[in-house]
Amino acid sequence: MARYKFVDMSPRLLPVDLEAQLVPGTFAHALHHLVDALDLSAFDAHYRNDDNGAPAHAPPMLLKAVLLAYSQGIVSSRAIERACRDNVLFIAITGDAKPHFTTVADFVSRSRDAIAAVFAQVLTVLGKEGLIGRGCLRSTA
Repeated sequence: MARYKFVDMSPRLLPVDLEAQLVPGTFAHALHHLVDALDLSAFDAHYRNDDNGAPAHAPPMLLKAVLLAYSQGIVSSRAIERACRDNVLFIAITGDAKPHFTTVADFVSRSRDAIAAVFAQVLTVLGKEGLIGRGCLRSTA
């Protein structure tokens, strides 16, 4: 009779360095660092929980999750929630925050103007770094 090695499925505690999961040179790594370098103060206007209420998910974290999801063709807020729960890249980029799909949907729907402003900042940074051609920065108006 054939003999096989035993597969041990008992629980383990494994330390995980979430930032190490974002491999340098990947989109997720660049997104993580680029969003942290941008002015995201426009997102703060919606929050009024300084004295009362529960702490909110940080807008930079939600923005990173949404942009990473969109870059992978994930556009449903439920699918983004699932990715934040199950996908290592999303777990790393959100710090294992696991935002609920209603939080994601609300963030995207109420932040359209702020997301557009961030997109303009991203284009500026990419242009300064020479990562996009000057033709991409021309006005079409």
